Order: sequence, then structure tokens, then C-alpha cells
Amino acid sequence: MNSSSTPVGYLRLTSSHRPGAKTALEALQRVNRPVYVAATTTGKGFYSDGEAVITSAPAAAGDCALFAVAPPLPLQRCGNDNFLRCHGVRYPVVAGSMAKGISSVELVIAMGKAGMLGCFGAAGLTLDQVDEAITTLQRQLGELPFGVNLIHSPHEQELEQALVELYLRRNVRLVEASAFLTMSANIVRYRLHGIHRGADGSIITPNRVIGKISREEVARQFLAPPPEKIIRQLLEQGHITPEQAQLAQLVPVAEDITAEADSGGHTDNRPALSLFPTICALRDEIQRRHQYAAVPRVGLAGGIACPRSAAAAMAMGADYLVTGSVNQACIESGTCDAVRAMLAQTRQADIAMAPAADMFEMGVEVQVLKRGTMFSMRAAKLYELYRAYPSLDAIPADERKKLEQTFFRQPLGDVWRQTREFFLNRDPRQVERAERDPKHLMALVFRSYLGQATHWAIAGDEQHRMDYQIWCGPAMGAFNEWSAGTFMQQAENRRVAEVNLNILFGAAVLTRANILRNYGVALPDAELSITPLTTEQIKEYLRD
Repeated sequence: MNSSSTPVGYLRLTSSHRPGAKTALEALQRVNRPVYVAATTTGKGFYSDGEAVITSAPAAAGDCALFAVAPPLPLQRCGNDNFLRCHGVRYPVVAGSMAKGISSVELVIAMGKAGMLGCFGAAGLTLDQVDEAITTLQRQLGELPFGVNLIHSPHEQELEQALVELYLRRNVRLVEASAFLTMSANIVRYRLHGIHRGADGSIITPNRVIGKISREEVARQFLAPPPEKIIRQLLEQGHITPEQAQLAQLVPVAEDITAEADSGGHTDNRPALSLFPTICALRDEIQRRHQYAAVPRVGLAGGIACPRSAAAAMAMGADYLVTGSVNQACIESGTCDAVRAMLAQTRQADIAMAPAADMFEMGVEVQVLKRGTMFSMRAAKLYELYRAYPSLDAIPADERKKLEQTFFRQPLGDVWRQTREFFLNRDPRQVERAERDPKHLMALVFRSYLGQATHWAIAGDEQHRMDYQIWCGPAMGAFNEWSAGTFMQQAENRRVAEVNLNILFGAAVLTRANILRNYGVALPDAELSITPLTTEQIKEYLRD
């Protein structure tokens, strides 16, 4: 251990003093205690107790030269205190929603009981399935918080509206809004429901929104008050009162904004190091203009997979951390064991972009696992054909044969009949339009493959293993590299609360190590091997 030869003060050893830790790592892992680098008669060492006296000379006999100090960093202080208070959580960590129940009820419950926040993946499920999930979450978690996803559905506004009405009816107090391209009346209605002034004159908004964004123009809409046009619309429809319409102009649509960098599923592949500061600057600009009583908070998602990435997010000032891909590989996720095993073998280069089922015609893409599946290539082929031809009948015979034999494994006419039946129950207008527009019919048929590919993966359908659509970002590879050779290498040993607690705990340790480095203390990486610990081992360090 090397450090500056000039003391920064003196350490007074008290009667309650503990002997110096054996290693720097052991001292740093006691995150609730300070770490002192001091010189005693036996040489320099790491101490985790004592009274630091910052003076130019020893104040009492036995005072030791102090060369560096890393203050305590309780896990609760690794984010924004207001985030913890507003959401009623112990730690500033969120398990973001993954569609079709991949962020399952079990996953959300495990996060909630561990003092963290989980968001249920409601996108792509029926209203009955979402309703049943809410019932279970409210029964199992009681007063503990949880969130439910609301994904923007520009082509299915009635579904988005029905979900909001369900959330209002069931008193769901937190929504994670994702994939929004523009502000909708539905999310604003949810946000403003029940808004009122408290006895002290403060504005109380019972319903909270976490806006997950990757573009500045969308972030601006979430950080601003609801658009006046939508406020007037809700007022005319009787969803809000005149007083609530006035209060609506004094609050943002979302008090929490998640800057979503390169991630699984819907993503713009934005680098976190450029996206996050941009969104923070935008938040500051809007706060200066509107002077909200509560300053909106900015969290970071996309790439949060190990202590180093989490520590980097904390260093940039993230108010909270959001994990995604790593949770899908945990035993509580709503996917199958085969997919979890595939994810546990993933490396950072084993991913690709592929057309998204919900925004296929717009050319929107999602990030998926490439290794072990043909989905990304087959989905890209479908979009290529969609762009090239006006209808299914116009597709050349050899291409059509390939689709029927390899992709759909049945005649395209049969695929359309099944797709037609599905949309007659879900959204009959899609069928009406398809029967007028052959190109839209082709889009619905191709979208049926994309949609089923997710179901095949979740269900573990072995007959369609090569067609699995598995949403995944490079964070999955980073986690696997970090956990290699430990008990978390095996998918069956990955528990979502333990994974997220390890990421946060390791980030706190590394943050304190960097403080010591700033004093000139040399801490080789070999001495700071932050490997996964069991929950009980972490709790033992937290008891100090």
C-alpha cells in the first residue's frame, strides 16, 4: 500500500477501537463504518474505527498520522433520499418491467420484500392477466410498494386506455411508462387522478409515474406539465375538475425519469455516458423554468450489470439504478429454464437488433439475444420482404415457400386465418383495415411470427427453439463475466434480490475505494476482487 507521505490529519485510537482490518477490501466492505489509512508503530494499515482528528499536529499522546479517509456509505445513501421516501423503499434500485410478465409477480414480490422496487411487466398481457397480477401483488406485498408497466400503444389506444382504467380502479399508485413517442391522454389521466392540495397547501399527487426514455424530446414531455390540450380534453370528459386542471400546470407528468441507455428490448442503443448528462441538463433547465416543489429525479438504466457499472452510474449522479436484462436470468423471472440457461452463457457480442412486433410497420427495432436462436435474422428477413412487396401474393414463389416451410411451418393462408381470428377478438378494426389493404394484411401476418416468438421462448417450446425472441442487452454479458467462477455462474443460483443487492453493495465498496485512491492510496484491482456474496454475507457486513 502506497500513499502520500504527508498526513492529512491524525487518528486518535479510542478504547472502543477495533484492530485494523486485515485487508483493504475487508475494511471497505464495512460500508457503514469509515475507513482510515493511518500509520501506527507497526506501519500503515486500514482502520474502521477511531476518532479522526484533523489537526496540523498530534493533539494527544498516541495519535497516529492519518493519510486518507473514506466516509461511511450506507446503501441507502447510494441514491436520492427523496426517491426512497416517495416510493417507500430502502435501497435506490429498481427492477424495470419486462413485457409479457417476464418481470413476473414473483420477481416484483422478491424485490419489494428486499427493500427494493419491482415493476410488473404488463405489456402484451390480457386485462384479466394484469388484473390477477395486481390482486396477487397487493395481497402479498401489503403496504410495500410496486410498479406496473404501461407501454405506449399508438396503434391500440383502446388497450392503453383500458389498462389505465384498470390501474385507477385497482388503486395502483405507480406506473412505469415505456416506449412513449409522444404524450398521451391516458398517461396524463392516470397522473392527475386524485391530485389535490394538502392541508399545508402542498400539491399531492397520489399517482406517480416513472418515465423510461432514451430521447431528449420524449424526456422533455415527461418533465414538463401535462399539455394544455390534453388537460382541456380531460376536463371536458369529466375526468378531472377545474381545480385539478389548475394544479396540473404545477407538476411534471413524471417526477422520475429513467434515462435508458443501450438495453434489451426497445432501445435506441444510446451510450450511457452521453445520454445521462444530457437528460440531467434537460431536467435542470426545465426545473429552472417551472420551479417544481419537488425536483424531478433522473435514474439510469441500460448496462447496469455489475458493481463497476453501478458505481459509474452513481459517480455521474444517478438518483436510482434500474436493472433489466440481468433479472431475466433469475429464477423468479417469468421465462423458462432453457432461456435462463441461454442467458447465463451470453457474452456482450451475442446480441443483435431485430424488428419489433408492436411497431413493425414503423421500422422500430428491439435488442435481442442472437446466440442460440435464428430469430433476429428471420425477423429482419420479414421486414425486408414487407418493405419490398405490396402483398403476400406478390412475394416470389421461392421466398414464399421458404417462409411457409421454415418460418411459419404452415401455408400463409392458414397463418392469416389464425391471425384474423386473434384480431377479431383483440381489435376488429385491424381486420377491417387488412381486408381493404393487402400490405397491412401482410404486416399482421409477419407480426404474428414476431409475437409468437416471445411466447415460444417464455413457454420453452422446444419445437421452436431456433425462433426464440429473447430481449437482451450487453449488460447480460457483463454480468456473466463478473459472476464467472462464483456460485452465481449457474442460472439456478441467481435470485433477483440477491443479484441486485450485490450490484449495489459492490458499487458502494468501489466508490469508497475510489475515494482512497484520490488521496493517493494505491489499491491494485487484485486487492479489490468484488465477487458475488450471499445475502447473509452482505447483511453481516451491514451489521457493523
